[in-house]
Amino acid sequence: MSTDLPGWLAAPLAEALRRPAAHAVLVHGPGGVGQFEFAYALASAWLCESPEDLRACGHCTGCRLMQSRTHPDFKLLLPEALREALGFADEETRESDKKAKPSREIKVSAVREAIEWTQKSTSRGRAKVVLIHPAQAMNAIAANALLKTLEEPPAGVRLLLCTTDPELLLPTIRSRCQRWPIALPSQEESLAWLGDQGLAGAEVLLAAAGGRPTDAIGMAADGITAAAWSALPNAVSQGDARALMGWPVPRVVDALQKLCQDAMAQSVGGRPRHFAAVPPGADLSKLQAWGRNLARTARHDEHPWNAGLLTEALVAEGAEAWPRAESGRRVATLRGS
Repeated sequence: MSTDLPGWLAAPLAEALRRPAAHAVLVHGPGGVGQFEFAYALASAWLCESPEDLRACGHCTGCRLMQSRTHPDFKLLLPEALREALGFADEETRESDKKAKPSREIKVSAVREAIEWTQKSTSRGRAKVVLIHPAQAMNAIAANALLKTLEEPPAGVRLLLCTTDPELLLPTIRSRCQRWPIALPSQEESLAWLGDQGLAGAEVLLAAAGGRPTDAIGMAADGITAAAWSALPNAVSQGDARALMGWPVPRVVDALQKLCQDAMAQSVGGRPRHFAAVPPGADLSKLQAWGRNLARTARHDEHPWNAGLLTEALVAEGAEAWPRAESGRRVATLRGS
């Protein structure tokens, strides 16, 4: 996780710090806009021992401990599947991930451990902060276990919850939190930040990510280039699955869903959103059927698929929506394993 806060988060952070501190804050907004970075910066400011204009100074002992991920008064509840991406994986976690698929849930045992932790005295004397990201990763049992602490936390304890949609949380969770929305940044703000990160093909990948800049960084980290993304519509319309080979299955399904959505929009007179150009002439009813199948597959993208065969099958189905070229086209076929 970068310690540099994206520019579009600076004003919301300053405003949040000016408000009277609530014991529970719910940070919400579209995914891929820096919710976690915002919440971590807020926690750092609360734990800073020499704050400057309410923000973390960056050089006191408390700030150095936050930067090294070792602050004794900070507790992070994060699914195992997100720890590596956000820079919080240790050697024990990496070894565990090799043996079993990392969990996408925040387990009730972790919530109960955090609750017990809040009842102990602070080590540095400023506060104790629990950050839960994303809060919707708690199942119903874990969420219910948190309710009493959310309503009546021990003195000096603050809870930070992040979510892409408050409606995904229990009403009893939402009602106990002060809400803090994070808006999608403008294209100009996003491109400026992506340029600072050294991202090649930033404009293409930002569109591919639906305008969500940190998601664009994630796509690049998975090996998706602007050139590969731009070539995808023509390749799929011709039944050529090679453009997607080697991509993680969730990325394959996401890319094909976006292409399907863009093609459907174009077929009724709209404009593509995620791709600069989509081949014309696609059959709307076939696109709709393809979209339904992609949605079903997306619900099970963690299934142990044969990635190559699944990709070929999905591309072959999508290619049927486009008219066949007279010269003949390569249509991928599923031949069995």
